[in-house]
Amino acid sequence: MSHVLALSGGVGGAKLAAGLAAVLPPERLTIVVNTGDDFEHLGLTICPDIDSVVYALAGLNDVERGWGVADETWQAMAMLRRLGEADWFNLGDRDLAMHLARSWRLRAGETLSEVTARLTGALGIGHAVVPMSDVPVRTEVETATGWTEFQRWFVGERCVPEVHGIRFAGAASAEPAPA
Repeated sequence: MSHVLALSGGVGGAKLAAGLAAVLPPERLTIVVNTGDDFEHLGLTICPDIDSVVYALAGLNDVERGWGVADETWQAMAMLRRLGEADWFNLGDRDLAMHLARSWRLRAGETLSEVTARLTGALGIGHAVVPMSDVPVRTEVETATGWTEFQRWFVGERCVPEVHGIRFAGAASAEPAPA
């Protein structure tokens, strides 16, 4: 029997992954997820595409918004705003727990693949969800003010500044993650 390797990224990729997982057993499907949109925010490693796939497979995704966790609460963001901290990238309380767990494990020396396997297992996901690489690859866009992280441009600046260039920092040295 054949094995399916699905390449996934973003909200659409999460929907595809969930659809494939609904019809293929775990031993026949591996989902490799884009990490080019990953970035550091508030001292945490944020992996938007991995999280979209994980939340979709775990049945936690907010289908109305298209991202994040359903029935999310926002107390941490409210306090960050009150404290005058960066609030351009919304992190719900349960979503924040995912980023805390990931960041702590990465700083403890685990690879992104190991951390992702641990988190998916904890959420009852039987299908393999693998980052494209354990080496950070960051999509950056160049605007009139210089280079910036993709998420800051996409979310924080709402795609308003005209893009003059794009690069994938770290891609040249990134090896595929073990599947």
